[in-house]
Amino acid sequence: QVQLVESGGGLVQAGGSLRLSCAASGRLLSTFAMGWFRQAPEKEREFVAAINWSRNTAYADSVKGRFTISRDNAKNTVYLQMNSLKPEDTAVYYCAARQGVLSTSNYNYWGQGTQVTVSS
Repeated sequence: QVQLVESGGGLVQAGGSLRLSCAASGRLLSTFAMGWFRQAPEKEREFVAAINWSRNTAYADSVKGRFTISRDNAKNTVYLQMNSLKPEDTAVYYCAARQGVLSTSNYNYWGQGTQVTVSS
């Protein structure tokens, strides 16, 4: 079993930055693929970024060049650095984990989410 806890969300002005963290417990994540997803009000949850055990990454087109996903296997933690934030980035951000290859879907474990609000 894997437990994921996100932190680092908050309120920021457009153009600002935030770094989200996802701390895992229960199992070492070194061989898991990790992802970040987000869900805005009245919208479906969408893929944001993912990273696998060898640090290959994937990003949604909407965040490419602005967001960076990284991982620290020694700390069992995954990060999402978000720069040049826009009001449309406002959402609840979720961390997720899956065993296997890098993927934009089909994650087995989810955190509780952290709110990110970007004001214009």
